[in-house]
Amino acid sequence: MLGQMMQQPLLISTLIVHAERHHPEREIVSRRVEGDIHRTTYKELASRSRRMAKALARLGVKAGDRVATLAWNGYRHMELYYAVSGSGAVLHTVNPRLHPDQIVYIADHAEDQVLFFDLTFLPLVAAVAGRTKTVRHWVAMSDRAHVPAEAAAKIPGLLFYEDLVAAEDDRYDWPSFDENSASSLCYTSGTTGNPKGVLYSHRSTLLHTFAAALPDALNCSANDVILPVVPMFHVNAWGLPYVACLTGAKMVYPGAALDGKSLYELFENEQVTVSAGVPTVWQGLLAYVQANGLKFSSMRRTVIGGSACPPAMLRTFGDEFDVHVLHAWGMTEMSPLGTVCSFKPAHLKQTQEQRYEVMAKQGRAVFGVDMKIVDEAGQELAFGGEASGDLLVSGPWIVTEYFKGEGGNPLVTDEAGRGWFPTGDVAKIDADGYMQITDRSKDVIKSGGEWIGSIDLENIAMAHPAVAMAACIAAPHPKWDERPLLVVVKKPGAEVTREELLAFFDGKIAKWWTPDDVVFVDAIPLGATGKMQKNKLREQFKDHKLPTA
Repeated sequence: MLGQMMQQPLLISTLIVHAERHHPEREIVSRRVEGDIHRTTYKELASRSRRMAKALARLGVKAGDRVATLAWNGYRHMELYYAVSGSGAVLHTVNPRLHPDQIVYIADHAEDQVLFFDLTFLPLVAAVAGRTKTVRHWVAMSDRAHVPAEAAAKIPGLLFYEDLVAAEDDRYDWPSFDENSASSLCYTSGTTGNPKGVLYSHRSTLLHTFAAALPDALNCSANDVILPVVPMFHVNAWGLPYVACLTGAKMVYPGAALDGKSLYELFENEQVTVSAGVPTVWQGLLAYVQANGLKFSSMRRTVIGGSACPPAMLRTFGDEFDVHVLHAWGMTEMSPLGTVCSFKPAHLKQTQEQRYEVMAKQGRAVFGVDMKIVDEAGQELAFGGEASGDLLVSGPWIVTEYFKGEGGNPLVTDEAGRGWFPTGDVAKIDADGYMQITDRSKDVIKSGGEWIGSIDLENIAMAHPAVAMAACIAAPHPKWDERPLLVVVKKPGAEVTREELLAFFDGKIAKWWTPDDVVFVDAIPLGATGKMQKNKLREQFKDHKLPTA
């Protein structure tokens, strides 16, 4: 017997229809590349999205065609989120921080037909435009007046976003189609070899949006003002442009200005309540507010993911600024949300110190995500044990294979025939279901047959007042095979010696976990999404000689 409910496909266009109908005057504020602060509403956003959908059709874009963006966080980029996917095409957000050769590879692999770009990336587009195989139209995300004629001449047939919008009216009905149709495409840099594409569906995106907005996840509502620092080219800004339309929250987009001063001004001027980003961004913001004796008047929580949030940062946000950190974890292959560290009732009775210990974990699975850890033989390890294991996940917004089958089938099948995606993370899960990443499987340090968690060592080092950033990698050792080497960037004007820093570990970890050596560097290489590139550090220090004493 079947239920007798209406059948309506889960489509991204329903989000913008809902926002226009129920939150028409709610604001969307953007710091534009043009240099000004732009204000619009959901009503206007929906209208312009329909106009752009018609413009895409006029350019020959068909259902399933890939439309690329090289753009910062802003209202035009949000319009494309809905115009492209809502019309049945596939939005491909390209990371502009990648090398031009990688961008050419990705555009060719995706077979992009149109590429929209912010003016910041004019030189980048000029460098790659003659090298891509399938892109037929290049669109500057501005009006003609703001595009230098000399630069525009380097891109044959250049089109202008505002011209395309102005040429259309907004009489357009969003098409209905199979909810399993592809909606957007992101390429991940977290794999070996060339970047691999992760192709999301309308269904997976809507389910992810529902889950992300839940109280025990990102806890968003119409009363929130959300500023996503995480880029819209990084796993769809962790889904926040979709959550905003679902809930009717005000959106604030920072554009290209991600320095502490610029972010703080937007936080205060727009009364931001919620933000999200990687730890490296928050380091710059915290340094600015601390140096200038400032406080946050409206922000009360921020989501930190992308890499482990140092406990020292959790405490700084909480103790000094009354901002609650939601430690989260996910992957491009997971759309990306997997876990959020929200409290259970028992934690509310604990001391603040005890709660900080909980907050240091990546959190518990949101509904829709199942996870488990397994040992080297693939046997599942029970929650609540001390052992770490390889972390596997499954769920309706988790990848089954990479775009065009690159790399073959990535899933691990259990005895029941169920597929699990191997995350490449090593983790432990406590009795309450809270997961804590202890390492990447390729980043763990194995000393004398025993594992050492590099993240624990990095977190301790980051708590030292003289340390701005720390990375721990394995260095070869003649007896123990591998031993920890700590790579440190000092804060401006701060001084600390190797001996002082090693002594800082005393009593905080097992003695044998203490790094064998410390090297001081001017900077630690970061990837396009702000993560430390340990592979480059390992290559840089592959011949480092550890002290023998």
